[in-house]
Amino acid sequence: MSNKKDLKASYKLMKFRIGVFLIRNTVNNKVLIEGSINLDSIIKRHQFELKSGVHKNEDLQKDWIQWGADHFQFEILSEIKQDDADKTDYKKEVKQLESMFIEEYQPFGAKGYHSGVAKRP
Repeated sequence: MSNKKDLKASYKLMKFRIGVFLIRNTVNNKVLIEGSINLDSIIKRHQFELKSGVHKNEDLQKDWIQWGADHFQFEILSEIKQDDADKTDYKKEVKQLESMFIEEYQPFGAKGYHSGVAKRP
C-alpha cells in the first residue's frame, strides 16, 4: 500500500494536457478564454458549473441558460508540449499564452465574457 508521500510523488509525475482553451457562444460569438495546467479537468469543471447553473461568470451562465449547451463550443486554442522531464510547473507559460490569446481576441464587452475593457494597441 502506498503512503501519502508516494501518492503525491506519483501525481507530480503524471502528465496532463496543458494550454489555453475557449468557450464560444455560437449565437453571438462571445468567448471566454482561460489557461490551465490540466485542460481536461478545467473544461469539465466549466461544463459542470454551467450545467448546474452555478458558474462564476454571470453573463456566460445567463447565456447558457438562455440558449442551451448546444450553442456553446469548447475549443483548445494551444497546448504546451511537456518536453522537460524535470519541469513540473508550467503556470508561468500558461499565463503568458493566455495573455497572448486575450490580447488577440479582445474578449471584452460584446466580444466576450471577460470583465474589464479592451486594451488599446
